[in-house]
Amino acid sequence: MRDNIKGGALTEVTFFILLAVFEPRHGYAIMQFIEEKTNGRLSLGAGTLYGALQSLHEKGWIVPRAAEDGRKKEYQITPAGREIARSELARLRELTQIASEMIGDEQNG
Repeated sequence: MRDNIKGGALTEVTFFILLAVFEPRHGYAIMQFIEEKTNGRLSLGAGTLYGALQSLHEKGWIVPRAAEDGRKKEYQITPAGREIARSELARLRELTQIASEMIGDEQNG
């Protein structure tokens, strides 16, 4: 994954995965969450998703756990992952603020 741990931008897929696992979800539910929230714009295959989940687990941003039904593995965000997601939200807000100022000025000019 091309995510920059040192405060840079996350990929869109990574950010959506982190958002999806604020509540424990199994892999298929994560794929459904992302597809639903992006109105189908992002649709992950199983290989892509599970590779990303492994990478996020290695970074300490998510943890796998046994589901309550004991049949499926679920994933949940860690405190470190929450901090990364919050930082990304702040970065995106700053980006959209700057873009709004620039585009707003351009439209009024």
